[in-house]
Amino acid sequence: MNAQTFIHALRWTDLPSHVRLQAELCLLDLIGIAIAGGTTRLSEIIRTHAVQQFGGRHPLLLDGRKTSAPGLALALGMTIDALDGHDGYNPAKGHVGCGLFPAALALALEAGQTDGTELLTTITIGYELGSRLGVSLHATTPDYHTSGAWIAVAAAAAGARLLQLGPDETAHALGIAEYHGPRSQMMRCIDHPTMLKDGSGWGAMAGVSATLLARDGFTGAPALTLCEPPEIWSDLGSNWLITQQYFKPYPVCRWAQAPVEAALKLRRDHNLTAQDIAAIDVFTFHEATRLATTEPKTTEEAQYSTSFPTAVALVRGALTPADIAEGALTDPEILRLSRAMTMHEDSDAQARFPEFRPAKVTLILRDGTRLDSDWTEPKWDADHPPSEAELRAKYHALSDPLVGPARAGQIESALHDLPDRGLAPLTDLLAQPISRATTAVKAS
Repeated sequence: MNAQTFIHALRWTDLPSHVRLQAELCLLDLIGIAIAGGTTRLSEIIRTHAVQQFGGRHPLLLDGRKTSAPGLALALGMTIDALDGHDGYNPAKGHVGCGLFPAALALALEAGQTDGTELLTTITIGYELGSRLGVSLHATTPDYHTSGAWIAVAAAAAGARLLQLGPDETAHALGIAEYHGPRSQMMRCIDHPTMLKDGSGWGAMAGVSATLLARDGFTGAPALTLCEPPEIWSDLGSNWLITQQYFKPYPVCRWAQAPVEAALKLRRDHNLTAQDIAAIDVFTFHEATRLATTEPKTTEEAQYSTSFPTAVALVRGALTPADIAEGALTDPEILRLSRAMTMHEDSDAQARFPEFRPAKVTLILRDGTRLDSDWTEPKWDADHPPSEAELRAKYHALSDPLVGPARAGQIESALHDLPDRGLAPLTDLLAQPISRATTAVKAS
């Protein structure tokens, strides 16, 4: 099936039941991350920017002020990206949903689309295209670009469907998005962690703008990543890549999650405390060794670190958003272990990247004992996915403290009922500022 046909002809009833459920769970996970990400300084800055510089008529999610469709996509995409806990696709070395959901929602509002199944179908289409677009870009260009580079094209595909563009307009939308998508260099943000993150918000904004421009007659060059290499596209519509996304149990870069998992297992198996540990060796692939900030000063530096999150896990036996928030980065025992960690590049681990993200951890105890973990993969990958109950529990762990259990449950129900109740109940709930929603729950 070619991309044009897939974008415009696919229907909700064409999707297998497990694909439909996956679309709902992907959105639930993204909403939970958005709620938690909305408390960050990054989100505060970008939401105010969207309101001041992108004036419009759409409610800015988790904020209540108004912005345009491109402004909404930018702000929500960067809000989700502000907390590095969202889903991803290993072969693409990046994340589809983080930019796709904001763009699709913004364009659904722009189009006056109220059909919940149409949004869910569009999201599924975006995951299928976006997963392949990321692989295509990495196969056809030598640099490692952020997710925003290819999310722009997936966002434009979603927009072409939602705005019911014709074939020529659709082709131009995809081409504009590919040309203007932010081909930002991923490893620059790994080496210098800042609010730039994975480019997803900028890609969402570029895709939304491309769709609106194409609707108005603006023209673009062909989107080459939609056809090269051809083997990537041969199973479109039969192999559902939305079911092959990984999820994150911890709100840090995926590359750091295997060391965290291995360290936690050693801690449990040997009944260790942080005081028992003198030094740590981590063996992993090259890109993960570049997550080298041992004493983060910001949440962005903490999220793009291997040593600090692993030290948190060893000290506290867990790793939550509160542990990597600004204001929680000065624990002396965590910093001691973070400084005591040495990263080692392993050739076998490197050969398995990006399809796999392995790591091995050695703990050197104060008495000289060395404890070696097995080679470990991050939890909740596509081969060993989380259960539906685990993903719903993650959502509530993120959202309940901020919007209250009652409103979090209402959001979850409105998402589940999208096919029957339409989009308005969900967007009305999400449009409320976090503080107002929390106050309302406490007062009820």
